[in-house]
Amino acid sequence: MPELLLELLSEEIPARMQRRAIDDLTGLLREKLTEAEIPAADLRGYVTPRRLAIIAEGIPSTQPDRAEERRGPRVGASPQALDGFLRSVGLGSVEDCEVRNTGRGEFYFAVIKRSGRPAAEVLPDLIKAAIVELSWPKSMRWPASPLRWVRPLTSVICVYDGKVLPLALEGVPVGRTTRGHRFLSPGEICVGGAAEYAEKLQHAYVIVDQDQRRQLIHADLDRRTLELGIKVKSDPGLIDEVTGLAEYPVVLAGAIDTDFMTLPPEVLQTAMRVHQKYFSCIFSDGRPAPHFLFVANNLAVDGGKAIIAGNERVLRARLADARFFWDQDRKIRLDEWLEQLRGRVYHAQLGNLFDKAERLELLAEFLVEHVPGSGRQRAQRAALLSKTDLSTAMVGEFPELQGVMGGYYARHPSDMRYSEDPRVAEAIAEHYKPLGPNDACPGAPESIVVALADKIDTIFGFFWINEKPSGSRDPFALRRAAQGIIRIILENGLRLPLVRAFKYAQRVFIRHQNEAHSFTGRWRYLGVGPFVSDISDEAMEFIADRLKVHLRDRGIRRDLISAVFALGEDDLVRLLARVDALAGFLSSNEGANLLTAYRRASNIVAIEERRDDRSYIEGVNPALFRQPEEVALFADLNLVAAGTKLSLKTEDFESAMGHLATMRPSVDNFFDKVTVNVDEPELRENRLRLLARIRATMNRVADFSQIQERPEDERRAA
Repeated sequence: MPELLLELLSEEIPARMQRRAIDDLTGLLREKLTEAEIPAADLRGYVTPRRLAIIAEGIPSTQPDRAEERRGPRVGASPQALDGFLRSVGLGSVEDCEVRNTGRGEFYFAVIKRSGRPAAEVLPDLIKAAIVELSWPKSMRWPASPLRWVRPLTSVICVYDGKVLPLALEGVPVGRTTRGHRFLSPGEICVGGAAEYAEKLQHAYVIVDQDQRRQLIHADLDRRTLELGIKVKSDPGLIDEVTGLAEYPVVLAGAIDTDFMTLPPEVLQTAMRVHQKYFSCIFSDGRPAPHFLFVANNLAVDGGKAIIAGNERVLRARLADARFFWDQDRKIRLDEWLEQLRGRVYHAQLGNLFDKAERLELLAEFLVEHVPGSGRQRAQRAALLSKTDLSTAMVGEFPELQGVMGGYYARHPSDMRYSEDPRVAEAIAEHYKPLGPNDACPGAPESIVVALADKIDTIFGFFWINEKPSGSRDPFALRRAAQGIIRIILENGLRLPLVRAFKYAQRVFIRHQNEAHSFTGRWRYLGVGPFVSDISDEAMEFIADRLKVHLRDRGIRRDLISAVFALGEDDLVRLLARVDALAGFLSSNEGANLLTAYRRASNIVAIEERRDDRSYIEGVNPALFRQPEEVALFADLNLVAAGTKLSLKTEDFESAMGHLATMRPSVDNFFDKVTVNVDEPELRENRLRLLARIRATMNRVADFSQIQERPEDERRAA
């Protein structure tokens, strides 16, 4: 079958946009080929810094023939009706139609056969549509063409079955020519089709396959480090980025002046990675090595000596600046930076960074009670100083080092008489953690306190001014903050009552407002009353949603988390233990059967409560029992209520679920033998109260109404 080669050659495409662009373009083209009934047997996409390319093999040469049926007038209809039908379907006479009996009489049917169009005629419109529909985060126009693209398009290859397909791309030349490497082989290259495309480009120093380029970079990094007797610091994200910066990657090694090796390792790595895209190197024992690796997009005749010298010169200037900042910043005591925070706005409605630091200090006083081993004075000191490094020159130049530099300046001021407690310094350095799913959580007690205080204050503050995440919009990274709270609590096994923590944060904000601090939060009123809308409830709902996402990878059902959260549970460690016990209970036959009985009892009571416009939560009267099944169920409910109360108090949730399981026989017997809706009003009411008692007893363990019905539950119950 014929094959299609499509290449869009442009100026350099930003590395961060390349992967998504080629995935989206291949997806669009695959979808359009399928809709046109000429699907490709194999469709692959390739991307380099200057081009998007697609090779589609096994495209049918023509579309399949189609047959369409149209029902016309009834046999014996007027000539005018017949003529109108024949004109609409393009037939000359009724002899060209079929007569069929539909059960409602005989009708004329026209069978219209349409031959499939050649793929060469269909493809240009499909390809152009895919190109136009491709969405970029940012696009532009340029004088040579009104077409919008990420960067100016230079040329397009569009070859199907060895022939060029015409594409009307508004001034962009379309043919079978492309260009090689910008420096090593800038001339034009003519390709006959997909088979020779990659081969000719490779001869022109362009490796079109992005996965192949990544593997080459990885192998060259290993080879260079082996030659130097060092290791490269793992950085998959940087490898992905430099893969999108070089069409012919060559890994080179440079040296770092030993004078700069006294700088903190994070400073060295940030200066190299963020600004220069260099790889940091370490010795086998983890110490920074005085070397760096980088990827050049050139094959120099001198083996890269001039390129290495140029990069060393650039890095030397960067590190000289960093060393100057390091020396100057340390001349000022960390607590002397505090006053400068008053001039740095945190948010227009939430005040400046000094306000935030004071709030964190107050929050730390509450949190130390729930973090074993934490010292109140150390935690509050770390909280107060946690944002001071934002005023330093080093963080001004390298914002990625916020927190980290505060920890260094707390430990290593120029005058060591003013150094802070090492645990305070560690808490300052780690209070932003975790920064992502792969980042480690703080483990030291004071670090945990300050990290939690920072995230709780952030979530509460932005909820307070109604800046909540919506859809994909989360400009203040509140989802990341919530995920951080969850991980810190669960990974450190903290027994932290989150509702109380958010309520405490609310009191801190009110206190600041009353003291006329610089922020003007948007208060919520009910009539003319005081601040009444409890944001802590909204914050806990937000935490619950993020917890469901966090536990999804563990296979824990969202509805089980909702069933426990509905009880007002805000201790995440206890919540998770209760969810695990609930999941085990529902996976058993007794649990599935009892859940079915719960739904039956709840539905009956709910229907009768709506009908009677009243509730049946009052106590049950044993004197009205008529059948032994009522007596047995009532007795079991009393035993289960007492047993679950004790188990829940001791947090033995598996035991609590075991108590519920003992109810199954009496509940089953009750539904088998007892009629609830009898004619005697007092007896009916008492039995409805008994059913309501089943619901209330089970809901002490979890809100079973939140649990969704699943087919496997029904099978186990049966």
